[in-house]
Amino acid sequence: MARDLSILITEIPHLRRYAYALTGERDFAEDLVQSCLERAVARFHQWQPDRRLRPWLFSILHNLHADTRRRSRPNVPLHDVPELHAHEESAEGRVDAHKVLEAIDRLPNDQRDVLILVGIHELSYAEAATVLGIPPGTLMSRLHRARGRLREALGRTKSPSFRQVL
Repeated sequence: MARDLSILITEIPHLRRYAYALTGERDFAEDLVQSCLERAVARFHQWQPDRRLRPWLFSILHNLHADTRRRSRPNVPLHDVPELHAHEESAEGRVDAHKVLEAIDRLPNDQRDVLILVGIHELSYAEAATVLGIPPGTLMSRLHRARGRLREALGRTKSPSFRQVL
């Protein structure tokens, strides 16, 4: 029985946001998403329907980006990523979100990637570890260090809730 490829369509906005956060260039991000979708369609038979589709697609996207990362394309500041603050209505909330996103931008790439996947895209630890191709323990260690640095940068005693700030 053939699988319905139309389920890929609902993931395109998520792929675009993640690709733009990784690349910093709209055109390059769109090319990356296109390559990801081409690879996903060609290998759709490898996706296991009992697993979530988004982490599988993020793995493909991340690996494609890692292949091109050697070209030294900078990460885009997260506060420039479209739709990250779309739900924030108050000026105070926008300022808080901007501070958090700037603090995330200053993190090392390995910690930044973990926070983006777990905190913003709401992947589970196991899913994020799979996307990044690292053991879950390594992911949790990076996440712990990233949250600590983020707390320190923001002068807070508790980690900020991304769902409340963004």
